Amino acid sequence: MVRLERLTAEHAATVLAFERANRAYFAGFVPDRGDAWFAEFDTRYRMLLAEQDAGICHFHVVLDAAGELVGRVNLIDAEDGSAELGYRIGEHAAGRGTATAAVAAVCRLAAEAYGLAELTAVASVDNPASRTVLGRNGFTVVGGVSVNGRPALRYRRAL
Repeated sequence: MVRLERLTAEHAATVLAFERANRAYFAGFVPDRGDAWFAEFDTRYRMLLAEQDAGICHFHVVLDAAGELVGRVNLIDAEDGSAELGYRIGEHAAGRGTATAAVAAVCRLAAEAYGLAELTAVASVDNPASRTVLGRNGFTVVGGVSVNGRPALRYRRAL
């Protein structure tokens, strides 16, 4: 069982610790954020909250049954009834259905709380776990793209 909480200022230290603890793990699937991202975390975090307050994005932490932060799931560039889904689940929670449950939860929120009608997502071809999560949540492939020189697939789901 997972629970989503909308990102707040109170999550900052926990989010930073989560990102640091999982940095090497995430770099195996997506481009590394780089040292500057961590050095400028406080400023970047305030910018995320400002984007959320403006309704441009919807950021969430994923908590397990014990209340531990095990992931993040976000809706980026929300406009005209659509947003792009992004998510990352920490190494210790991977392979347990956490990502599938978190994506299902944010799809419900997207429709019910944020009034969105469609979500898009991108997963690299060499990330079968992420592609499986999207498929299990009703996303279908709509084309190919390149992300930082890596082949990827673009997905879409009507809500």
